[in-house]
Amino acid sequence: MRVTIAVAKVLSALMDDPDELRYGLDLMTATGLPSGTLYPLLRRLQDAGWVVAKWEQVDPVAAGRPARRYYHLTAEGIERAEAALAELRTATTSPRPAGAPRTRPAW
Repeated sequence: MRVTIAVAKVLSALMDDPDELRYGLDLMTATGLPSGTLYPLLRRLQDAGWVVAKWEQVDPVAAGRPARRYYHLTAEGIERAEAALAELRTATTSPRPAGAPRTRPAW
């Protein structure tokens, strides 16, 4: 899984509380990502085994809204997210050797 800026944002949001179930609008608000970016990314994370999703069991009429699809990290996803985010932090805080090109953070 390539950890882009968008992936890092989603992983960070999910790692805020790995046991919490998060739904799409909640993640869009937390990450600032539009739905056209977020949902394909969540699908790639699911395909990689980092995230699982399940539909909420609710009566849409009684709830006054459609059922939500909730996402959360798998055990493997938590391990991989921790490693990926730590690597990004290290890459953005490591001192730059003299003459080395400047790089921007990946997230």
